[in-house]
Amino acid sequence: MRQVIPMLIVAAIATAGTVLVHAQASPQMSFFITSVGSGKGADLGGLAGADKHCQAHAAAVGAGGKTWRAYLSTTAADGKPAVHARDRIGTGPWHNAKGELVAKDGADLHGAAASFTKQSALNEKGGVVNGRGDTPNTHDILTGSKQDGTVADGDAAAATCSNWTSSADGVGSAAVGHFDRTGGGAAPTSLNAAHGSRGCSQANLVGTGGAGLFYCFSVR
Repeated sequence: MRQVIPMLIVAAIATAGTVLVHAQASPQMSFFITSVGSGKGADLGGLAGADKHCQAHAAAVGAGGKTWRAYLSTTAADGKPAVHARDRIGTGPWHNAKGELVAKDGADLHGAAASFTKQSALNEKGGVVNGRGDTPNTHDILTGSKQDGTVADGDAAAATCSNWTSSADGVGSAAVGHFDRTGGGAAPTSLNAAHGSRGCSQANLVGTGGAGLFYCFSVR
């Protein structure tokens, strides 16, 4: 019995060590889908709040030494110019948490993006995100963008849920993409501009087929 207990302890330590190793993202990781949203619908605390969310998720898997930005556009408002998601994320290439290529560069990401699939567009933990056909379906990804990565048409309330500061129920909308490249909308296979959300509240995002998730990219 005295010999068995130390062996069990060693086994437990080894198992814990394995779990810790698996929790760390590949050093190449430069892209992920957030595993959870803000919990407040499309109110992300603006671009600054969304970037902070990305940074915290990256840090949790050992990638906090990089600078992370949310792939989100904002409309011109309060004397400030519009911000285009494509201009926030660097030049690529981008790899997922397992080190697999997702997109070679901006032209690839906003073009065919053949490597960007449900199996490669992973969250920061390396997990596959629920898509169409899964329960619940969370394939709507907040972007506020058109397919070329520039801000979606419309005012702030209609395109970006008041530049990511609103979770009003039944008011406003946000342009969303489908990370699994399938579904409904005007452009169902678009990873960043499939359709508009039903509203800005968490309940409305869920009702449309999302969970308030968004893309994060490393800029260095």
